[in-house]
Amino acid sequence: MKTRHARPLPAVRRREEGRVNDQEYLKKYESQLDLGSTKWIFGLDEHEDHAGQSLATRNHEVIQKWAEERNATPATIPGTEHEGRPGVLRFDFPGYGGRELKHISWEDWFRSFDDRELVFLYQEHLKSGNQSNFFKMNSPHREAA
Repeated sequence: MKTRHARPLPAVRRREEGRVNDQEYLKKYESQLDLGSTKWIFGLDEHEDHAGQSLATRNHEVIQKWAEERNATPATIPGTEHEGRPGVLRFDFPGYGGRELKHISWEDWFRSFDDRELVFLYQEHLKSGNQSNFFKMNSPHREAA
C-alpha cells in the first residue's frame, strides 16, 4: 500500500482559506479588539493605502515577510515563558540595543501567536515614507501579548 503525501495547497487556495479564517476570526473577536481605522491585511498582495497607515494581520506569510524585509529575527523576552510556550513575542532588529532577547524558531513564534489568538499590528512605512519597524500584538483575551 502506497503512502499518500499531502500536496501543498495552491497559493490561491491557501490565500482564500486564510481569508476565510481571518474573516471568521474578525467576526468572532472584532468587538474585543481595538482596531479603530486599522486596515486588515489578508495576504501578501495587500499593502498600506498610504505611508503611516496602521495595518493588522494574522497571516503568517505577511508577518514573516515584514520581519525578513527588516532583517528581524523572531524572539521572546527570557523569563516570560508560560505553559511551555514563548511568552512575550518580539523581533530582534539588527543594530538596536535594549532588552536582551532570546531568539526562537518561526515555528515556535507562530505556535504561540496562534495558540494565544493574537493579531499583529504594524506599519510598512512611517508617514515620512521611510521603512517602519513599528509593531505590537493585540489580543481579544487581553492576555499580555
